[in-house]
Amino acid sequence: MSKGICSVLFDRDGTLVEDVPYNGDPERVVPVRDARATLDRLRAAGVRVGVLTNQSGVGRGLISLEQMRMVNARVDALLGPFDGWYICEHAPDDACECRKPKPKLVLDAARDWNIDPACIAVVGDKESDVEAARNAGATGIKIDATHSLADAAASILRGR
Repeated sequence: MSKGICSVLFDRDGTLVEDVPYNGDPERVVPVRDARATLDRLRAAGVRVGVLTNQSGVGRGLISLEQMRMVNARVDALLGPFDGWYICEHAPDDACECRKPKPKLVLDAARDWNIDPACIAVVGDKESDVEAARNAGATGIKIDATHSLADAAASILRGR
């Protein structure tokens, strides 16, 4: 773990909340186990937390921008407040600059927060989350059945 992590960007679906494909219904938002406690632990330690998410359902026409915003508002109500939301709303074949694993959204967060990207950890459940971090010069942490969200936070806090 690299030293000096001061901010964490979390993937939304499958990392902070249960993955409901193309979710446009705020009532279907369910935090993953230990999400609130993990986020509160990081906040209490002075770590800035944000959300980094691909939401291709918008670009594919499966959900509206308003539905996505309502789902994000529900996530924020249950787990926030977050220090920033960094969202790609494009379909995979739109050739945008912001879809993970491209680094743009991580770099946008670094710029907004006036920090070096090396001070950011990106936590997610997909390899594209880790690749986005690596491509931006940040630290990527993949969670899975053997490495939980709480484990990721503990590792971040140990490395500070």
